[in-house]
Amino acid sequence: MDSPIKSGLFRLRIWGENACFTRPEMKVERVSYDVMTPSAARAVLEAILWKPAIRWVIDQIDVLKPIRWESIRRNELGTVMSPRTQGIFIEDHRQQRASLVLRDIAYTVHAHFEMTEKAGPNDSVVKFQEMFLRRAEKGQCFNTPYLGCREFSAAFEIIPMGRELPKPIEEDRDLGWMLQDLDFSFDPPQPKFFRARMKEGRISVPSLAEGKP
Repeated sequence: MDSPIKSGLFRLRIWGENACFTRPEMKVERVSYDVMTPSAARAVLEAILWKPAIRWVIDQIDVLKPIRWESIRRNELGTVMSPRTQGIFIEDHRQQRASLVLRDIAYTVHAHFEMTEKAGPNDSVVKFQEMFLRRAEKGQCFNTPYLGCREFSAAFEIIPMGRELPKPIEEDRDLGWMLQDLDFSFDPPQPKFFRARMKEGRISVPSLAEGKP
C-alpha cells in the first residue's frame, strides 16, 4: 500500500479555563481524563479547517500547565427529544450531575494532515497548508472549538516553525489507557485506545493502526 501524502508539521497552542475530556467508562458522572485526548485535539483542528480531502493526525501533545481539578455540578436533561414527542417540559426531566473537570489548561498540539481518497484533481497539500495557516493566524474557525464539552470553549494560536515552543511541565506520569480516536475504516466506527505515558510533559501519540479496540 502506498504511503499517504501528508503535510508538514503544525504546532497549535490551545488553552482554556476548564475542560472535560470525558472517560467513556464513566456512565453517570462525567470524569475527565488527566489531559487532552487526541480526538479532542483533532476536533479543535477540524473546527479551524475541515475538508473531505484531508484527515488530521495528532503526533504529540505537550502539557503546559500543572494538572488541576475542579468539581462542579450541572443541570442536564435525563431524556432526549425525538420526532415523536411534542416537546419536553424541562422541569420534569432535569437532573443534577457532578462533574470532575480540569481547570486552567494549556497544551501544544503537534499535528499534520493526510490527503484522503476524496481529494480532487485541484486539491494539494500546499493548498490546504496555506489555507489552514491563514485561518489559524486570523483566528477563523467554522465553529467554536471546545475542550471536550461544548460549554468549555477553547482559545488557540498557531506557533510558527521559527518560534520557540512553550516549555512543557517537568512531570512524568502513566496516564493509563486513553481514548485515541474513532477508526472510520470500520462500520460503525470503532474506538481505539492507546497506553498514554507523559514524559517530561510530552505525550507521544502512536498511529491509529497501532491502537487497541
